[in-house]
Amino acid sequence: MQEMYSKTSRRDPVNKMVPKEETIKFLLDYSKALSVIDYNKLKFEALLN
Repeated sequence: MQEMYSKTSRRDPVNKMVPKEETIKFLLDYSKALSVIDYNKLKFEALLN
């Protein structure tokens, strides 16, 4: 039983994973549009679209 769970279930190593260009563009655009406002001890997140 131990041998069954100790083996990795991934076929490809993690370091071969490459994100798509559209995924990177989406994340960069989202991070540019996100605004975090600190007021006293509160944080407000606003998406500037």
